[in-house]
Amino acid sequence: MNYKMMAYILGNIMQAEGLLMSISALLALYKGEINELRAFLITIILLLVIGTAMKHFAPKNKRIYGREGFVIVALSWIVMSIFGAMPFYLSGAIDGIVNCLFETVSGFTTTGATVLSEIEGLPMSILFWRSFTHWIGGMGILVFVLAIVPLGDERSMHLMKAEAPGPVVSKLVPKIKSTAKILYGIYIVLTILEMILLFAGGMPLFDSVNHALSTAGTGGFSIKNSSIAAYNSPYFEYVVTIFMLLFSINFNMFYLLLVRDFKAVFKNEELRYYLVIVGISTAVITANIVHLYPTLESAFRHAVFQVATITSTTGFITANYEEWPELSKTILVVLTMLGACGGSTGGGIKVSRFIILLKLTLREIRHIVHPRSVNIIKLEGQRVSDETIQGTTGYFITYVMLLFGSFILVSIDNYDFTTSITAVITTLGNVGPGLSLVGPVENFSLFSDFSKIVLSLDMLFGRLEIFPMIMLFSPSIWRKA
Repeated sequence: MNYKMMAYILGNIMQAEGLLMSISALLALYKGEINELRAFLITIILLLVIGTAMKHFAPKNKRIYGREGFVIVALSWIVMSIFGAMPFYLSGAIDGIVNCLFETVSGFTTTGATVLSEIEGLPMSILFWRSFTHWIGGMGILVFVLAIVPLGDERSMHLMKAEAPGPVVSKLVPKIKSTAKILYGIYIVLTILEMILLFAGGMPLFDSVNHALSTAGTGGFSIKNSSIAAYNSPYFEYVVTIFMLLFSINFNMFYLLLVRDFKAVFKNEELRYYLVIVGISTAVITANIVHLYPTLESAFRHAVFQVATITSTTGFITANYEEWPELSKTILVVLTMLGACGGSTGGGIKVSRFIILLKLTLREIRHIVHPRSVNIIKLEGQRVSDETIQGTTGYFITYVMLLFGSFILVSIDNYDFTTSITAVITTLGNVGPGLSLVGPVENFSLFSDFSKIVLSLDMLFGRLEIFPMIMLFSPSIWRKA
């Protein structure tokens, strides 16, 4: 393990977090929120001082192998979450260390699960920091660091593979640094575009900024107690729906559109599957709930919004779907596990993994029927490597084990089955709301500190796609080669 290089990169990440947090500090200064300003400044100073100290002794050997990449990513997200929670704790905005950590992990992992029942009374700088953690975590802090820190492409690729969502990670252009810049450029432009559209529709500027940041990260933190439903505006709902779906699509598609490779976009298998899943789910739920709403349009609007918010793993709310028929709720739970596309800011198992698993199942059936047949699994017209297939099956098996293991631990709190299982599913999928006592109009404050820690770990496992976190807790990984 190259510990000096690990410390050097962690130092860069801490400095980056300190600089990003300074925006919230400036807002606290502007609004005269002295208590919050003090909390932010203390945290920023600690981040910059410790980060600078860790960067001071730059290592001569800057090699990073796969295992260092995974460990650096896992440590980065834990360190970010710990320091990101400090303003909540020092300002007293959120009671209890565990609650502060849960809220911050939920923010950075873009889960959107909250322990807060009263949101609108929070200071503006704290509200902004909650939403901003979604935006930072959506694309990934390491992708941001890769865009600004001079690291070799080979070293950078290990970090990008460990943090980027999906079974396959590819470069848009030959250099990783350029790829990271392109990704962030697309991310920023889409975020600003949503801000403008919301503001143009009459949403206050501060609200527009916060909701655009939350949508971009597919997180779901709102500055309103009743989320997007508080505005009672079909225009806002349709705008947010569109952008939730856009941010849940592989960002490579936007790059292909920029270079005018429209054919590749239309042929993208994962995108086609994703749009079909969204379309069918919306149609079925609309038909299932139409009797609950005055018009077909309102039923469709609420259906497509909830499908978009769940499958993109954003977690905004316009309707209490806990009151919907069982069919609609079941579809939403399935979408919670499925998630968005690989290479997006969304969570879940990912549609691309679902396609690979589906094709793997069909291949095994064909092999049983025709033992001598040779069946190659392809995705996007390319042969899927054995390494990717093994990684996908390993991911799914580990996901199921984590799901049931966490469910057993959370069940110690003795809440009903639906509450416990959907709490685990929604945190592991980085979605936010579940069903029953953690439904769309409820929160996670009812759980014990132990369960909140378990669910916080689930959020990290889900965002980092399991293996970086597992490797972090593996003793063999820390032995010197």
